Amino acid sequence: MKKRFVIWTLILFSLYGLLLGLYFFQWTGVGVPPAYEGTAADPATFMTDRELQLSQEYSRYQNFLSFLGEPLEWIIYLGVMVFGVSLVFKNFGERISRFSFVQIPMFVLLLSTLTSILLFPLDYARRWLSVEYGISTQSFSSWMRDELIGFWVGYVIMALLITVLYFLMRKFQKRWWLFAWVLMIPFLIFMMYLQPVVIDPLYNDFTELQDKQLEEKILTLADEAEIPAERVYEVNMSEKTNSMNAYVNGIGSNLRIVLWDTTLERLQDKEVLFIMAHEIGHYVMNHLYWNLAGVIVATFFGLYFTYHLMKWSVRKWGGKFGFSKISDIATLPLFYLILTILSFVSSPVELAISRNAETDADRYAIEMTQDPEAAIGSFQELTVNGLSDVNPPALVKYLRYGHPTMMERIHMLESYQDVEIKKE
Repeated sequence: MKKRFVIWTLILFSLYGLLLGLYFFQWTGVGVPPAYEGTAADPATFMTDRELQLSQEYSRYQNFLSFLGEPLEWIIYLGVMVFGVSLVFKNFGERISRFSFVQIPMFVLLLSTLTSILLFPLDYARRWLSVEYGISTQSFSSWMRDELIGFWVGYVIMALLITVLYFLMRKFQKRWWLFAWVLMIPFLIFMMYLQPVVIDPLYNDFTELQDKQLEEKILTLADEAEIPAERVYEVNMSEKTNSMNAYVNGIGSNLRIVLWDTTLERLQDKEVLFIMAHEIGHYVMNHLYWNLAGVIVATFFGLYFTYHLMKWSVRKWGGKFGFSKISDIATLPLFYLILTILSFVSSPVELAISRNAETDADRYAIEMTQDPEAAIGSFQELTVNGLSDVNPPALVKYLRYGHPTMMERIHMLESYQDVEIKKE
């Protein structure tokens, strides 16, 4: 079984990599459709030839690496079971302690560490590519610090969740997935409340916006939208990236309006105001809460299908992998495998919903600011600084993009501008 697994993995993954290479570097062309040529959405109108070349190269390499890495996590989880590593981790935890609240976090730590080590080369390749093309300005030591923070934050959260999950599996063999879902609801709300003030500051330094005139303008927009914000935060991202961003996140008293310092440095005030109006639009249209509701619904179906698929898988292959019941912690790689595959399968629907929400926020922002020129300019500048592909291949758009393409967004804004001109 082990030999067969290795051979078929090498054959199928090599074939997958070859097809990806052909798709991104041979079968998909570059450029824009004839209908967009010469418009504000045509990168040739706001990017130099060199910038355009770098954008196309960078996007292709990044997309190739992203899609190449998609099945690697699945292979790792499957390999951990095939080679008996899962049983080794389980036995190690049992030697350390007879208590499950020690054994389970230890298993999660060992599996997380192994997965991170095996995926590190791909993560480093993405980071190297970003540095080479001038997107990332972050030193290796700073990047590693963020990686380690992310690892330990993720570990603490997962260790807690998995410990509770496997307790429920032992206690309620047929309804553990339902009880787990019920407990996830307050946890997700709590994390949404906690994120801006506890987790985000672990990675970056947040200060009050230094430009008080701009802050007053942003707070005026927020006041018009009835957002209960008293200040705007600035985050130091220039030491890590040349990309630009802004966001509104959190709930209740922990709500935060945040601007990256790169956005402040590269955009004019009126362009910043459009970006902020877009983020305010998400708040006004309750996208934060709709997103939370979507995660809750997705979690329900994810756990439901995972329960049935795990039960079937354990019955069919459990003997070969060394476990006979779902509540055995050795099944954790199987749980991860099923959950990540379900997440991938459902991602086109989730991304389509996200793209629709982003379009609505763009419309809200242009209606609020009434400045199409600034709106178009902000997206053009975002494209140049991030070396974004304005017209990505269909596979990338539907399996990776939570936003409409830059071409679609700029074209929508230009169409709005044309309508306004005709009205005048």
